[in-house]
Amino acid sequence: MLDLIAPASASAWHALADPWAQAIVRRAFLEIGLIGLLGGPLGCWIVFYGLSYSAESLAHGLFPGLVVAALTGIPLVIGGAAGLVVAALGIAIAGRVPTIGRDAAVAIVITTLFGLGALLALSPASPPGIQGLLFGDVLGVSDGDLVFAAAAAAVTAVSLWALQRALLAVGFDRGSAPSLGISPLLVDAALLVLLALAILVTVQGLGNLLALAMLVAPGATAALLVKRFGPMLWLAAALAIAAGFGGLYASYYLNTAAGASIAAATVVLYAGAAGGSWIVRSVRSRRGLGGPVGARSPEYARMP
Repeated sequence: MLDLIAPASASAWHALADPWAQAIVRRAFLEIGLIGLLGGPLGCWIVFYGLSYSAESLAHGLFPGLVVAALTGIPLVIGGAAGLVVAALGIAIAGRVPTIGRDAAVAIVITTLFGLGALLALSPASPPGIQGLLFGDVLGVSDGDLVFAAAAAAVTAVSLWALQRALLAVGFDRGSAPSLGISPLLVDAALLVLLALAILVTVQGLGNLLALAMLVAPGATAALLVKRFGPMLWLAAALAIAAGFGGLYASYYLNTAAGASIAAATVVLYAGAAGGSWIVRSVRSRRGLGGPVGARSPEYARMP
């Protein structure tokens, strides 16, 4: 028996350790780990506040800035930040037109900006590799990217900890928040700034089209599995890192695109959690142990 177990254990360990022998893969694991620590907890607040569409809009809105930065040689962070400013101004101006609603204004501006970025990126005159801005290149992250990701993760963690009470107050009862000395406008602005920062980090590794997978899916998955917000934040970070690592291993052994593999891993985790949660609720409902299938407990998102 030992003669069979020992080779199998050695083979499994080799499969786990082999990717780490390459420096570029180790850097990719580190980048994905930092993105998970950044995006997992923040994703819980994105889902709680219903900002998933806003996150997607911000990601697409900054795309032309990324492309211009890549074409001119300036840092992608600067180009992305400029793209966010242009998108915000465009939405604000379009939203003031009386005959256009805010949702329509967002759709028009974001679609226009993303189309412009795609036109520049996919032009025959564009240098090779610029199309990677769409799908990312997590295997090509630089030291600067890692430092920026680490700094962003630290800033986000400290900010979410400091804003925890205000975020909960506004999220649960926006109308009563001012009576507690909390401004919903400032809380919304702070959360959007953190979201923009997270997008700037994530698009460098996963690209513009796949960044939202790590910013929304882990938080949404964690919300299916736990009722209290404290454990939810930790679980979302763990799920984001697990999906990232799983996607990188799949990419390494299946020879698939790293960013797409990571995005697919987040979808698999969410689908598994949703299916398992539905089965559990169905069984409990039939046995009279819980509410109807799909019902959300009033304790959702309550801090311990």
